[in-house]
Amino acid sequence: MGSRRFAATAAAVLVLLTGCTGTASSESPPERTALSGPLTVEVLNTYPHDMNAFTQGLELRDGWLYESTGQYGTSDVRKVNYESGEVVSLVPLPDDAFGEGLTIVGDQMWQLTWRERYAIRRDLETLEEVDRVEYQGEGWGICHDASGERLVMSNGSARLTFRDPETFEEIGSVTVTRDGEPLTMLNELECVDGQVWANVWQTDEIVLIDPANGQVRAVVDASGLLSESERAVADVLNGIAALPDSDTFLITGKLWPTVFHVRFVPAE
Repeated sequence: MGSRRFAATAAAVLVLLTGCTGTASSESPPERTALSGPLTVEVLNTYPHDMNAFTQGLELRDGWLYESTGQYGTSDVRKVNYESGEVVSLVPLPDDAFGEGLTIVGDQMWQLTWRERYAIRRDLETLEEVDRVEYQGEGWGICHDASGERLVMSNGSARLTFRDPETFEEIGSVTVTRDGEPLTMLNELECVDGQVWANVWQTDEIVLIDPANGQVRAVVDASGLLSESERAVADVLNGIAALPDSDTFLITGKLWPTVFHVRFVPAE
């Protein structure tokens, strides 16, 4: 979901991201480095999350958390104060639509539907629908790669589709591979500095993908965030939003009671 800048502390022999070299100053973000290899999560803070929210998309903009939720009859898009968990505004989807991922482009938002084969363009201020655009196949996750001036969309397969951020027309694609094998079930997405983070559905893994060649460069093990009792009522991990000019993220899941503020760090 959405384009954000990030910094990361990793093991030795890490490569600086293109365009992010230079000496940091007190007026600019710190020097960026690229993560690779096996990672885990360092929890920095926790915030309340609506346990009725079947989280499908997550993005942070100007301090507000924008969330898309799924399920027929209860799907919506909402603006949330993530620190308190308060839902500031909410717009429901039609009962026959299953909400999926969302991303923000300028003062507008794109929200996907699952099997209904259309994306909804929304006004970011009001969350109201201003347009619909049809697409082929299922809609799962989406993010805005500002560095590449494109949207990146998943459909549950190993294929990521690139789309024009204005027209939603397909402009390219790439097949995602992990250790040389196609990686399917790519779900909610977050674009960060030209790279793509993706939840892998039905797992506790988040992968970092190079969209230039589709290769998985890092794998985050995000297991163990919920207690055993919480796991009994919650659904899967899904939802990742990068904090701007930071190396940290907000992550949550479907029907989870908590949003976790985390940093991805090398696994020991």
